[in-house]
Amino acid sequence: MKGFMSKRPVPAEMRDKLAMYGEAEADYLAGHLQGALPAISLVSQSALSTAFINDVAADMVFAQQVYGYGRPGDALLVFSTSGNSLNVVRAVQVAKAVGLTTIAMTGESGGRLKELCDIAIRVPYTSTPDIQERHLPIYHALCMMLEEAFFG
Repeated sequence: MKGFMSKRPVPAEMRDKLAMYGEAEADYLAGHLQGALPAISLVSQSALSTAFINDVAADMVFAQQVYGYGRPGDALLVFSTSGNSLNVVRAVQVAKAVGLTTIAMTGESGGRLKELCDIAIRVPYTSTPDIQERHLPIYHALCMMLEEAFFG
């Protein structure tokens, strides 16, 4: 939703539309909006997560969100050090059924996710802290490349 390495200015067409709804504020609005990719963190929905975990099933909390939000052609990026986290595996299973491209970042073995996902990025470590530390620069590189591809 916001720039990572670049400012992502809004296009001139949007600036013109903003002027129609507040000419005096158009420059401010356009100057503070950024080009955005519609991305959702499935772990940030705390009210939904709590209700779904209590009322339905904890292992389905991410799968339900993928089913509700996901559309064919979307992508799902998941993280699991073991590659076997059941709530993540279930989300990927649903994502595949819905038609999403699936990408997993895991540790060395890749677990179940290495077979389920379209892309499995496996770091050659078995310790959780080591795996998570190696995921960070990969994640940042992906963010930079996506930003360049969409907003470059």
